[in-house]
Amino acid sequence: MKFPISWLREHLDTDASTQDIVEALTRVGLEVESVRDRAVELAPYRIAHIVSAAKHPNADKLRVCMVDDGSGAPLQVVCGAPNARAGLKSVFAPPGTYVPAKDITLSVGVIRGVESRGMLCSAYELELSEDHDGIIELPDDAPVGAAFAPWAGLDDAVIEISVTPNRADALGVAGVARDLAAAGLGRVKTPAVTPVPGKGPNPVGVRIALDDPSLCPAFALRLVRGVKNGPSPEWLQKKLRDIGLRPINALVDITNYMTFDRGRPLHVFDAAKVKGDLVVRRARDGEELLALDGRTYRLDSSMVVIADDSGVESLAGVMGGELSGVTDDTTDVLIESALWNAINIARTGRKLGLTSDARFRFERGVDPALTLPGMEMATQLVLDICGGEPTEVTLAGAVPETKRVIAFPYSEVKRLTGLELDRAEMRRILESLGFAVAGEGETVEVTPPSWRADVEGKADLVEEIVRIAGLDRVTAAPLPRPEGLTIGVLTPLQRRARTARRLLAARGMVEAVTYSFISAKEAEAFGGGSPGLKLANPIAADMSDMRPSLIPGLLAAAQRNADRGYPDTALFEVGQTFASDEPEGQALMAAGVRRGTAGHAGAGRSWSGDAKPVDVFDAKDDLFALLAALGVSTAGAQITPGGPAWLHPGRSGTVQFGPKAVIGWFGELHPATLKALDVKGPLAAFEVNLSALPAPRAKATRAKAKLQLPDLQPLGRDFAFVVDRDVAAADLVKAVAGADRNLIVDVGVFDVYEGERVPAGKKSVAISVTLQPREKTLTDAEIEAVSAKIVAAAAKRTGATLRG
Repeated sequence: MKFPISWLREHLDTDASTQDIVEALTRVGLEVESVRDRAVELAPYRIAHIVSAAKHPNADKLRVCMVDDGSGAPLQVVCGAPNARAGLKSVFAPPGTYVPAKDITLSVGVIRGVESRGMLCSAYELELSEDHDGIIELPDDAPVGAAFAPWAGLDDAVIEISVTPNRADALGVAGVARDLAAAGLGRVKTPAVTPVPGKGPNPVGVRIALDDPSLCPAFALRLVRGVKNGPSPEWLQKKLRDIGLRPINALVDITNYMTFDRGRPLHVFDAAKVKGDLVVRRARDGEELLALDGRTYRLDSSMVVIADDSGVESLAGVMGGELSGVTDDTTDVLIESALWNAINIARTGRKLGLTSDARFRFERGVDPALTLPGMEMATQLVLDICGGEPTEVTLAGAVPETKRVIAFPYSEVKRLTGLELDRAEMRRILESLGFAVAGEGETVEVTPPSWRADVEGKADLVEEIVRIAGLDRVTAAPLPRPEGLTIGVLTPLQRRARTARRLLAARGMVEAVTYSFISAKEAEAFGGGSPGLKLANPIAADMSDMRPSLIPGLLAAAQRNADRGYPDTALFEVGQTFASDEPEGQALMAAGVRRGTAGHAGAGRSWSGDAKPVDVFDAKDDLFALLAALGVSTAGAQITPGGPAWLHPGRSGTVQFGPKAVIGWFGELHPATLKALDVKGPLAAFEVNLSALPAPRAKATRAKAKLQLPDLQPLGRDFAFVVDRDVAAADLVKAVAGADRNLIVDVGVFDVYEGERVPAGKKSVAISVTLQPREKTLTDAEIEAVSAKIVAAAAKRTGATLRG
């Protein structure tokens, strides 16, 4: 919601400064998002006089002007405007001035060999209008050298506020003024609406043909004959331009003015284009409407329309139709002021993807009591600006009664907020906001005004009192400290997420927060893209699907860093992924991506040796370090080769606790995936489903084993086994570890070799085995016996033989 200060002062008698108004707005709950002060923006622009204008020696369409801006000797300016001439007064921008429409800062330049020291400006360049055919022409009495903005009345700040959905009354300047007056910034002076007498009945009838009367409780219509449409007055055009609207014509501009001045959307029809009476009905499936935005919308029976004998003329409460729209040739106009069902308007707009200022207000609830006064005010504006003769008002339905009484104990303010206020002050606040207060005791009867449909109970009245009185008056008080030990409030999944973030950050990775929406191409590349996960109204074309994985967002972030000179990045994220649109399809995942040389040990080049590019084992280390930090025992974890289709089939693995309990995957990215996403490697990634991890035991089933530190020195033995190429090294390690569980405490692979002296189809796997004697030092015979067990177990489980 935007409005200039001058517009606000038409409803509020106040001497408050712009800063005071801005602070008061935020204090009463109408948060100020921005303040645009044109006086500051246009401060460098001055009124200047063109002393002479001669033809440019090297260009037929340019003139060399000598410009007096009141600062001293005339300045030479090259100008291409056709109306630049000697004796004209215009607006001059000296070098160093920022030109908003062109987004440039002027400097001393040379144009076709002639020096130019500044610029003579058009209204378009100052964002005053769309006129860019020539420079601004000022009257002869304009003072040369004076600042242009104050002289032209452009020293007006424009404030933009954020209005919460329950405050539909603040979507009009009059409603904002009411809140500021209640906060003590002045007195409301919104002029009362005087009914306009009509001459004769309205020849155009109205009928409400709806199965649900709540869809349109009231519909008012009036004909004004003999209007003269055209450009609206400058005061009205300026108001609309100040809030970012483009003036169209007087009749349309009046309806836009009513929308923002009183929060009362209206619509106007060209009466000559309406065939027969108007009927408010449900649309028929398949009907179409060419709307005022130039687009054709296909309607269905859930939508309410205004139709005549020829078909649909307007989409109720959302947007009018092009075929019955007013033009400069309109002479008879129908003014419509109606009430529409907020929920139906919201559903219609959302289904069609159609937004408008009218929809924005109707779906939040307009003031029903302003239905007929809004019609009268609009009629008077039409008569003042366009002339004409009005008929009487036709009203179909009835304006609903909104009166409701709330029994309100003043003590509720103290009970709910801790703020102690005098009864007189609380009563004054309510009455200044339009509430009727009856009674004099501790409990009074409060009747909310028609424009506050959101106030339904005592707590709402407390909120109104406190926001006007000021939240800064609420005394801070500490919460009582609970006795004894407090119970943890985090769920196991929340604790896992926190632990995952700490662990991954400790491993040198940087947390990223990416969008939950990705493009359809990215979703399909990572196993998603189902119709149920497509957004009905995406905020951008490349954010059309819910993400099936965290990896696409991390890959894009890593590539953006690489494009900006940071190729070695390690990023992680903990967030939600979506396998389906069902609740069980949502999962909390932890994922990480390493790029370039950003391994755990460090990245980049060094005189002592360059870091190696990341690979599958970096991702595996991250995944298993995360599981260990989460307290998940990896003793029973199985690693199967390969993973999702977006991982390299020969350089990836899947971690699972059984055939169905898959908890994550790791590996290098598939080249086809990188190409589809326009990402360059080397890249390694992992992803863990925190929601699928085994739940921690409620109570320990057994006590932790007593710590025993052997007195005897461990000893190591190395074995080189020849096995088939397709035998997993992990299977060989398990076989060796099970040969003697009392003595063997560690088994590891330190070499894999294929080539000369190894038969074809075979590989050599070298394993180190650590033996830990506990009672006595092992003899050579005992060591040889254990070695024999190891060789036998490896042969039995994997078919391995000792390499000769």
